[in-house]
Amino acid sequence: MKLILSSCDFRNDHSRQVILENIPKSIDRCRVLYIPNEKATYESIHSEKFYRRLQEFGFLKENIYVLDYYDPKPYFNLDIDLLYISGGNTFKTLNRIRNCHFDVEIIRYIHAGVTYIGGSAGAHIVTQNISHVSVYDEVPMDMTDFNALGLFDGILLCHYTPDRQMHFDQLNQEGRYNVYALTDDDSIVIQD
Repeated sequence: MKLILSSCDFRNDHSRQVILENIPKSIDRCRVLYIPNEKATYESIHSEKFYRRLQEFGFLKENIYVLDYYDPKPYFNLDIDLLYISGGNTFKTLNRIRNCHFDVEIIRYIHAGVTYIGGSAGAHIVTQNISHVSVYDEVPMDMTDFNALGLFDGILLCHYTPDRQMHFDQLNQEGRYNVYALTDDDSIVIQD
């Protein structure tokens, strides 16, 4: 299992460098499944939008898959090297993943050796719990399960600045989880 977690993923020079140093082969050879955030519509998923975005980062179009929340079955059991979820609303993105039953498939991919790249919301989604993110992201009215995928031993406070120190201290005092702060320049790489 390999997780590359950051606040800004490819959009930050330092995070991008950490990603490039920790993927299994050069980015132009990696096959990636991109899971768009909660704002993705049927039209945007089936357009060139996400392909162009990933091509900006160095992926080749023929190596890019974009999860279709409306028809996820073709994205089960792909032969991929990377699974990538970027930023957005953590709760709404996780809810979408759960609603199409892709949460179990993400876990399966990661346990099968696919490298996971998570930026901000994507980083939170693989932690133990996301309830603390409600200070920053709107929570859907019907969402009651704040457990995340449980692949990272703790929780993250992404986009950490000194303004978030009090929240960081509060989470540490609660003692429910190991708490890690990630500035926009920080990344965590977990490999076991």
